[in-house]
Amino acid sequence: MKIEDVSSFGLPNEASVFEEIAKTEQKITVTTVARRYGKLTTLVAGFDKNFDIKGTAKHLKEVLACGGTVKDGIIELQGNHKKQVKPILVKLGFPEESISD
Repeated sequence: MKIEDVSSFGLPNEASVFEEIAKTEQKITVTTVARRYGKLTTLVAGFDKNFDIKGTAKHLKEVLACGGTVKDGIIELQGNHKKQVKPILVKLGFPEESISD
C-alpha cells in the first residue's frame, strides 16, 4: 500500500504527523524593532532549522497583507503586527503556550 492510498482513507500520512510534532517543539518569540526612519518591523523567531519557515512566512504575509522576508531563520514582517501574529500561528497549529510576545 502506498502513502497516497493511506491518505485516501482519512488517515494522516507520515509527513503531516512529523510536521505537527515539529510545531509543538518550537519556542517562538514575537517582537517589534524600529528600523530606518522609524519604521516598525515585526520579528518572528525561534523556529528549528528543519521547519518549513518559508511556508509559514508566506502564510503570515498573505493573511496580514504585508511584505516581509526570511533572514537567518527569522521571519521579518513589515509593520507592527505583534498582536495579530499569535492568533494566526495558533490557527496554523502551533501551541499557544509556545509563543511568547
